[in-house]
Amino acid sequence: MKNKELMGQERGYLAAAEFNAHNGLIEELDGLTSTFDKIKIPAGGGLTFEVPGDNGESEAAKEIEGVILYHHALNSYYKDKYTGGSNPPDCGSLDGKAGEGTPGGRCINCPYNQFGTGENGSGKACKNKRRIFILREGEVFPILLTLPTGSLKGFTAFIRRLVTKGKRCHTLVTKISLKKAVSSRGIQFSQAVFRVLRDLNGEEIQAVMPLVNHVKEMSKNIALDIDAENCDNYTVDKETGEIIPLV
Repeated sequence: MKNKELMGQERGYLAAAEFNAHNGLIEELDGLTSTFDKIKIPAGGGLTFEVPGDNGESEAAKEIEGVILYHHALNSYYKDKYTGGSNPPDCGSLDGKAGEGTPGGRCINCPYNQFGTGENGSGKACKNKRRIFILREGEVFPILLTLPTGSLKGFTAFIRRLVTKGKRCHTLVTKISLKKAVSSRGIQFSQAVFRVLRDLNGEEIQAVMPLVNHVKEMSKNIALDIDAENCDNYTVDKETGEIIPLV
């Protein structure tokens, strides 16, 4: 392991202060359309994430540990069946409240955002997902995990438990793993599971807080279709929101 990596791990989440202290790191990202490396959830009920490696190639990981700096809703509606590629949706929302495009308007009132409007009367025609920005220990910038529809219920329950105890997700370390689940149509898919590892101490919270604010602002500039990049031979399961390779 490189000395730089060792130093980062030794500093733990205090390393986030490096991003906050050096404007040059922020300037380095200025103007880039996709500024977050992405974690991929496997298809077909796989139990191993694909995470970005130092050499540019993906690495396998059964678990992800880190601080959830920020998360937000992501809705996307395709008038025609999605068959792959990075084409933007006909209508999309980065907050789950207001849609932009056709039909646009308030998501809560949209007929395509109602159960039973999906293919064969299953799920919703508008896919509800959630983007989660995760800071791993020893790193100074987060990676992005997009939760498909089938993992939203568990994540919602996890956040609800935190709020019940008066906690915020950016003040603790979370472990994310995968389990196999089966849809109502008998399709196996991978479902994310969340649990708390530990609370951050006061110094660590102080180090990550400015980065929380940076990520909130940067997330507004991420394209709605970024999660479909390099998916020319993929389709999307209408019930679980899972990206599935075409055979």
